Amino acid sequence: MLGSVQDLIVIAIVALIVVGPKKLPDLARTLGKGLSEFKQATSGITDEFKDALKDDEKPKNADGGNGHLLMKKPDAEETKTDSSKSL
Repeated sequence: MLGSVQDLIVIAIVALIVVGPKKLPDLARTLGKGLSEFKQATSGITDEFKDALKDDEKPKNADGGNGHLLMKKPDAEETKTDSSKSL
């Protein structure tokens, strides 16, 4: 934890030297706005993924399956016709 605080102090000092004391507040404000917009955009995408996962986990059919072919149980009529064809 202490190392990250020291790193931030070094970054702030370098930014102060490179940008200058007059433009540093404007730069910080612009960076803050950009980061907040980025957080909002990523939280919206994250919420969409969570909703999609919840929808995928819910059963959609009466037999408890969620519509995937591998999850469907064979119908009784289909198995009877398949066994009669093999003879």
